[in-house]
Amino acid sequence: MIVVFLGNFRVPFTTENDLAWSYEKLGHKVIRMQEDYVTTQEVLAQASRADLFHYVHTHGWETRGFMSMDEVLRKLKQRNIPTVSTHLDTWYGLRRASDVANHPFWQTEYVFTADGGADEWIKSLGINHHYLKAGVVERDCFIGDYRESYAYDVIFVGSKQYHPEWPYRPQLINWLEKTYGSRFAHFGGDGRGVVRGKDLNDLYASAKIVIGDTLCLNFNRQEYWSDRIYETTGRGGFIIHPFIEGLQNDFEIGKEIITYTYGDFDELKAKIDYYLQYDVEREKIQKAGHERTKRDHTYTNRMEQVIKTVFGGRQ
Repeated sequence: MIVVFLGNFRVPFTTENDLAWSYEKLGHKVIRMQEDYVTTQEVLAQASRADLFHYVHTHGWETRGFMSMDEVLRKLKQRNIPTVSTHLDTWYGLRRASDVANHPFWQTEYVFTADGGADEWIKSLGINHHYLKAGVVERDCFIGDYRESYAYDVIFVGSKQYHPEWPYRPQLINWLEKTYGSRFAHFGGDGRGVVRGKDLNDLYASAKIVIGDTLCLNFNRQEYWSDRIYETTGRGGFIIHPFIEGLQNDFEIGKEIITYTYGDFDELKAKIDYYLQYDVEREKIQKAGHERTKRDHTYTNRMEQVIKTVFGGRQ
Protein backbone atom coordinates (compact mmCIF):
# COMPACT_ATOMS: atom_id res chain seq x y z
CA MET A 1 0.00 0.00 0.00
CA ILE A 2 1.13 3.56 -0.76
CA VAL A 3 0.43 6.19 1.90
CA VAL A 4 0.80 9.90 1.13
CA PHE A 5 1.42 11.62 4.46
CA LEU A 6 1.04 15.39 4.87
CA GLY A 7 2.51 16.81 8.09
CA ASN A 8 5.66 18.12 9.75
CA PHE A 9 8.73 16.04 8.92
CA ARG A 10 11.23 18.90 9.18
CA VAL A 11 12.45 17.85 12.64
CA PRO A 12 12.89 14.23 13.69
CA PHE A 13 10.92 14.31 16.94
CA THR A 14 7.36 14.56 15.62
CA THR A 15 4.48 12.11 15.82
CA GLU A 16 4.28 12.26 12.02
CA ASN A 17 7.75 10.73 11.76
CA ASP A 18 6.79 8.03 14.24
CA LEU A 19 3.56 7.16 12.42
CA ALA A 20 5.25 7.15 9.01
CA TRP A 21 7.98 4.85 10.33
CA SER A 22 5.28 2.57 11.75
CA TYR A 23 3.49 2.33 8.40
CA GLU A 24 6.82 1.34 6.86
CA LYS A 25 7.42 -1.21 9.62
CA LEU A 26 4.14 -2.78 8.51
CA GLY A 27 5.47 -3.01 4.95
CA HIS A 28 3.82 0.03 3.35
CA LYS A 29 5.44 2.76 1.27
CA VAL A 30 5.14 6.28 2.68
CA ILE A 31 5.50 9.49 0.65
CA ARG A 32 6.21 12.29 3.12
CA MET A 33 5.02 15.80 2.25
CA GLN A 34 5.99 18.83 4.35
CA GLU A 35 2.79 20.73 5.18
CA ASP A 36 4.15 24.27 4.91
CA TYR A 37 6.36 23.60 1.86
CA VAL A 38 4.36 21.66 -0.74
CA THR A 39 1.35 23.06 -2.62
CA THR A 40 -2.17 21.72 -2.56
CA GLN A 41 -1.79 20.84 -6.25
CA GLU A 42 1.21 18.65 -5.40
CA VAL A 43 -0.70 17.02 -2.55
CA LEU A 44 -3.62 16.18 -4.84
CA ALA A 45 -1.37 14.82 -7.57
CA GLN A 46 0.52 12.52 -5.20
CA ALA A 47 -2.49 11.43 -3.15
CA SER A 48 -4.52 10.63 -6.27
CA ARG A 49 -2.01 7.87 -7.05
CA ALA A 50 -1.95 6.54 -3.47
CA ASP A 51 -4.03 4.02 -1.54
CA LEU A 52 -4.42 6.26 1.51
CA PHE A 53 -4.00 9.96 2.34
CA HIS A 54 -2.95 10.68 5.94
CA TYR A 55 -3.15 14.28 7.20
CA VAL A 56 -1.63 15.73 10.38
CA HIS A 57 -2.07 19.47 10.80
CA THR A 58 0.29 21.85 12.63
CA HIS A 59 -1.49 24.84 14.18
CA GLY A 60 -0.63 28.07 12.40
CA TRP A 61 0.56 26.39 9.21
CA GLU A 62 -1.28 26.13 5.91
CA THR A 63 -0.63 24.30 2.65
CA ARG A 64 -0.64 26.93 -0.08
CA GLY A 65 -1.93 26.62 -3.62
CA PHE A 66 -4.67 27.74 -6.00
CA MET A 67 -7.09 25.24 -4.45
CA SER A 68 -7.97 24.79 -0.77
CA MET A 69 -7.35 21.66 1.26
CA ASP A 70 -11.14 21.31 1.45
CA GLU A 71 -11.17 21.00 -2.33
CA VAL A 72 -8.29 18.51 -2.27
CA LEU A 73 -10.25 16.32 0.14
CA ARG A 74 -13.41 16.56 -1.97
CA LYS A 75 -11.53 15.54 -5.11
CA LEU A 76 -9.88 12.62 -3.32
CA LYS A 77 -13.29 11.44 -2.14
CA GLN A 78 -14.57 11.61 -5.72
CA ARG A 79 -11.60 9.49 -6.76
CA ASN A 80 -12.32 6.97 -3.99
CA ILE A 81 -9.03 7.63 -2.15
CA PRO A 82 -9.68 7.22 1.60
CA THR A 83 -8.49 10.13 3.75
CA VAL A 84 -7.62 10.05 7.44
CA SER A 85 -6.41 12.59 9.96
CA THR A 86 -4.88 11.95 13.38
CA HIS A 87 -4.25 14.12 16.39
CA LEU A 88 -3.48 12.24 19.58
CA ASP A 89 -4.45 15.03 21.92
CA THR A 90 -7.53 16.71 23.42
CA TRP A 91 -9.59 19.76 22.51
CA TYR A 92 -12.69 19.27 24.65
CA GLY A 93 -13.06 21.99 27.28
CA LEU A 94 -10.03 23.96 26.06
CA ARG A 95 -9.92 27.31 24.27
CA ARG A 96 -8.88 25.59 21.07
CA ALA A 97 -12.13 23.61 21.02
CA SER A 98 -13.49 26.37 18.77
CA ASP A 99 -11.10 25.14 16.06
CA VAL A 100 -12.89 21.80 15.80
CA ALA A 101 -14.79 21.45 12.52
CA ASN A 102 -13.44 24.82 11.31
CA HIS A 103 -10.39 23.41 9.54
CA PRO A 104 -10.17 20.88 6.70
CA PHE A 105 -8.13 18.67 9.02
CA TRP A 106 -11.46 17.75 10.62
CA GLN A 107 -13.14 17.01 7.29
CA THR A 108 -11.25 13.87 6.29
CA GLU A 109 -13.26 10.70 5.81
CA TYR A 110 -11.92 9.30 9.08
CA VAL A 111 -10.79 11.44 12.03
CA PHE A 112 -8.76 9.70 14.75
CA THR A 113 -8.05 11.33 18.13
CA ALA A 114 -7.01 9.98 21.51
CA ASP A 115 -9.93 11.76 23.19
CA GLY A 116 -12.30 8.85 23.69
CA GLY A 117 -14.10 10.76 26.43
CA ALA A 118 -15.12 13.44 23.92
CA ASP A 119 -16.35 11.04 21.25
CA GLU A 120 -20.02 12.03 21.56
CA TRP A 121 -19.22 15.76 21.38
CA ILE A 122 -16.96 15.37 18.32
CA LYS A 123 -19.51 13.24 16.49
CA SER A 124 -22.23 15.80 17.28
CA LEU A 125 -20.28 18.21 15.06
CA GLY A 126 -20.76 15.91 12.08
CA ILE A 127 -17.25 14.43 12.27
CA ASN A 128 -16.63 10.74 11.63
CA HIS A 129 -14.57 10.33 14.79
CA HIS A 130 -12.69 7.20 15.85
CA TYR A 131 -10.90 6.66 19.14
CA LEU A 132 -7.18 6.02 18.66
CA LYS A 133 -5.01 5.94 21.74
CA ALA A 134 -1.59 7.50 21.80
CA GLY A 135 1.46 5.26 21.94
CA VAL A 136 5.21 5.12 21.46
CA VAL A 137 7.17 4.32 18.32
CA GLU A 138 8.46 0.77 18.37
CA ARG A 139 12.05 1.74 17.60
CA ASP A 140 12.19 3.64 20.92
CA CYS A 141 11.05 0.68 23.01
CA PHE A 142 14.29 -0.32 24.66
CA ILE A 143 16.00 0.00 28.03
CA GLY A 144 18.62 2.72 28.09
CA ASP A 145 21.93 2.95 29.94
CA TYR A 146 22.38 4.07 33.52
CA ARG A 147 23.91 7.56 33.81
CA GLU A 148 24.94 9.05 37.11
CA SER A 149 23.90 12.53 35.95
CA TYR A 150 20.31 11.29 35.59
CA ALA A 151 20.22 9.27 38.82
CA TYR A 152 17.43 11.11 40.68
CA ASP A 153 14.90 9.52 42.98
CA VAL A 154 11.97 11.34 41.37
CA ILE A 155 11.66 13.19 38.05
CA PHE A 156 9.05 14.93 35.96
CA VAL A 157 9.49 15.19 32.17
CA GLY A 158 7.61 17.93 30.33
CA SER A 159 6.82 21.62 30.40
CA LYS A 160 5.78 23.21 33.68
CA GLN A 161 3.87 26.06 32.03
CA TYR A 162 1.25 24.21 30.04
CA HIS A 163 -2.27 25.05 28.87
CA PRO A 164 -3.78 27.89 30.94
CA GLU A 165 -6.77 25.63 31.62
CA TRP A 166 -4.48 23.22 33.49
CA PRO A 167 -2.98 24.79 36.67
CA TYR A 168 -2.42 21.33 38.17
CA ARG A 169 0.86 20.83 36.28
CA PRO A 170 2.79 23.69 37.98
CA GLN A 171 1.16 22.82 41.32
CA LEU A 172 2.39 19.25 40.97
CA ILE A 173 5.94 20.21 40.01
CA ASN A 174 6.14 22.82 42.79
CA TRP A 175 4.99 20.21 45.30
CA LEU A 176 7.56 17.69 44.07
CA GLU A 177 10.34 20.30 44.34
CA LYS A 178 9.29 21.28 47.86
CA THR A 179 8.81 17.70 49.05
CA TYR A 180 11.88 16.01 47.55
CA GLY A 181 14.36 18.85 47.15
CA SER A 182 17.60 17.81 45.50
CA ARG A 183 16.27 14.26 45.08
CA PHE A 184 13.86 15.61 42.44
CA ALA A 185 14.57 16.99 38.96
CA HIS A 186 12.31 18.56 36.37
CA PHE A 187 13.34 17.99 32.75
CA GLY A 188 11.72 20.14 30.09
CA GLY A 189 12.04 23.40 28.20
CA ASP A 190 11.37 25.35 31.39
CA GLY A 191 13.30 22.89 33.55
CA ARG A 192 16.72 21.29 33.13
CA GLY A 193 16.31 21.21 29.36
CA VAL A 194 14.52 19.02 26.84
CA VAL A 195 15.73 15.41 26.66
CA ARG A 196 15.10 13.40 23.50
CA GLY A 197 16.21 10.29 21.65
CA LYS A 198 18.36 7.73 23.44
CA ASP A 199 19.11 10.31 26.14
CA LEU A 200 15.47 10.01 27.20
CA ASN A 201 15.75 6.22 27.48
CA ASP A 202 18.89 6.73 29.57
CA LEU A 203 17.04 9.19 31.79
CA TYR A 204 14.26 6.69 32.45
CA ALA A 205 16.80 3.92 33.06
CA SER A 206 18.60 6.05 35.65
CA ALA A 207 15.82 7.79 37.57
CA LYS A 208 13.87 5.64 40.01
CA ILE A 209 10.39 7.14 39.70
CA VAL A 210 8.73 9.21 36.95
CA ILE A 211 5.66 11.23 37.88
CA GLY A 212 3.10 11.53 35.10
CA ASP A 213 0.38 14.03 34.28
CA THR A 214 -2.34 14.39 31.63
CA LEU A 215 -4.61 17.33 30.84
CA CYS A 216 -7.84 15.51 31.62
CA LEU A 217 -10.01 18.34 32.97
CA ASN A 218 -11.09 17.56 36.55
CA PHE A 219 -10.19 13.92 35.89
CA ASN A 220 -13.91 13.20 35.55
CA ARG A 221 -13.75 12.02 31.93
CA GLN A 222 -12.72 8.55 30.93
CA GLU A 223 -10.62 7.29 28.03
CA TYR A 224 -8.24 10.19 27.55
CA TRP A 225 -4.61 10.33 28.58
CA SER A 226 -1.53 11.60 26.79
CA ASP A 227 1.32 9.63 25.25
CA ARG A 228 3.30 10.22 28.45
CA ILE A 229 2.34 6.84 29.92
CA TYR A 230 3.37 4.90 26.82
CA GLU A 231 6.51 6.96 26.22
CA THR A 232 7.66 6.39 29.80
CA THR A 233 6.90 2.68 30.06
CA GLY A 234 7.96 1.94 26.47
CA ARG A 235 11.33 3.56 27.07
CA GLY A 236 11.74 1.64 30.30
CA GLY A 237 10.63 4.03 33.04
CA PHE A 238 8.63 3.41 36.22
CA ILE A 239 5.64 5.77 36.24
CA ILE A 240 3.13 6.90 38.84
CA HIS A 241 0.18 8.62 37.13
CA PRO A 242 -3.25 9.84 38.23
CA PHE A 243 -5.91 7.19 37.65
CA ILE A 244 -8.22 7.73 34.67
CA GLU A 245 -11.12 5.39 33.99
CA GLY A 246 -10.06 3.15 31.12
CA LEU A 247 -6.39 2.88 32.02
CA GLN A 248 -7.11 -0.50 33.58
CA ASN A 249 -7.89 -1.78 30.08
CA ASP A 250 -4.37 -0.92 28.88
CA PHE A 251 -2.35 -1.89 31.94
CA GLU A 252 -2.77 -4.05 35.01
CA ILE A 253 -2.79 -1.42 37.74
CA GLY A 254 -0.33 -2.22 40.50
CA LYS A 255 1.56 -4.73 38.38
CA GLU A 256 2.44 -2.78 35.20
CA ILE A 257 1.91 0.84 36.24
CA ILE A 258 1.07 2.62 39.51
CA THR A 259 -1.74 5.15 39.85
CA TYR A 260 -2.95 7.54 42.51
CA THR A 261 -6.06 9.67 43.00
CA TYR A 262 -5.81 12.95 41.12
CA GLY A 263 -4.99 15.82 43.49
CA ASP A 264 -4.29 13.60 46.50
CA PHE A 265 -0.69 14.55 47.30
CA ASP A 266 -0.74 12.53 50.53
CA GLU A 267 -1.48 9.36 48.57
CA LEU A 268 1.10 10.30 45.95
CA LYS A 269 3.78 10.82 48.59
CA ALA A 270 2.97 7.52 50.26
CA LYS A 271 3.35 5.67 46.96
CA ILE A 272 6.55 7.49 45.98
CA ASP A 273 8.13 6.75 49.36
CA TYR A 274 7.02 3.12 49.26
CA TYR A 275 8.48 2.39 45.84
CA LEU A 276 11.69 4.25 46.65
CA GLN A 277 12.11 1.85 49.55
CA TYR A 278 11.32 -1.41 47.74
CA ASP A 279 13.63 -1.60 44.72
CA VAL A 280 12.86 -5.19 43.71
CA GLU A 281 9.11 -4.61 43.60
CA ARG A 282 9.53 -1.34 41.71
CA GLU A 283 11.84 -2.88 39.13
CA LYS A 284 9.47 -5.81 38.61
CA ILE A 285 6.62 -3.41 37.80
CA GLN A 286 8.95 -1.34 35.64
CA LYS A 287 9.87 -4.38 33.54
CA ALA A 288 6.27 -5.59 33.26
CA GLY A 289 5.04 -2.18 32.12
CA HIS A 290 7.79 -2.00 29.52
CA GLU A 291 6.94 -5.42 28.11
CA ARG A 292 3.22 -4.62 27.98
CA THR A 293 3.77 -1.38 26.10
CA LYS A 294 6.25 -2.95 23.68
CA ARG A 295 3.69 -5.66 22.91
CA ASP A 296 0.40 -3.73 22.80
CA HIS A 297 0.89 0.03 22.71
CA THR A 298 3.28 0.99 19.94
CA TYR A 299 2.38 3.13 16.94
CA THR A 300 2.76 -0.02 14.87
CA ASN A 301 -0.25 -1.36 16.80
CA ARG A 302 -2.07 1.93 16.28
CA MET A 303 -1.47 2.08 12.51
CA GLU A 304 -2.74 -1.48 12.24
CA GLN A 305 -5.93 -0.20 13.89
CA VAL A 306 -6.19 2.70 11.41
CA ILE A 307 -5.78 0.38 8.43
CA LYS A 308 -8.33 -2.08 9.81
CA THR A 309 -10.83 0.75 10.44
CA VAL A 310 -10.44 2.24 6.97
CA PHE A 311 -10.16 -0.84 4.80
CA GLY A 312 -12.02 -3.32 6.98
CA GLY A 313 -15.10 -1.14 6.71
CA ARG A 314 -14.88 -1.23 2.93
CA GLN A 315 -14.96 -4.96 2.58
